[in-house]
Amino acid sequence: MSRPPLPPFTAETAAQKARLAEDAWNSRDPERVSLAYTEDSIWRNRAEFISGRGEIVDCLKRKWARELDYRLIKEVWTWNENRIAVRFAYEWCDDSGHWFRSYGNENWEFDEAGLMRRRVASINDLPITESERKYHWPLGRRPDDHPCLSKLGL
Repeated sequence: MSRPPLPPFTAETAAQKARLAEDAWNSRDPERVSLAYTEDSIWRNRAEFISGRGEIVDCLKRKWARELDYRLIKEVWTWNENRIAVRFAYEWCDDSGHWFRSYGNENWEFDEAGLMRRRVASINDLPITESERKYHWPLGRRPDDHPCLSKLGL
């Protein structure tokens, strides 16, 4: 299985890869998201260590059961050969209606087929009020005309 764009990355293909990842995560479909990773992909997600697609699916199911109304924006920070570093921010609310904006960085490493074999994520949650939200598009893919992180001042 191949997941273009493939390494080695350029500025354009790194941005495409980040947008594809953003779109998949905004689907909130754990099975769909897991297909971008190798069968034996290794993750560090916050303080959790995950190995393989099955554990990725389980992690994402737990995540989206807790993080409701999830909307995400990713932006490339840098890239080189088969690695991409992105920064991101996403907004979500809990089951009590409390809103958060989670900020983070991810380091990605890809195999030759364009599947991610390593993902290291550091994430911090900031409580926000509903009036402080910046992501108001309908659930799903971010519209092409919606500002990126930099334009939002995030």
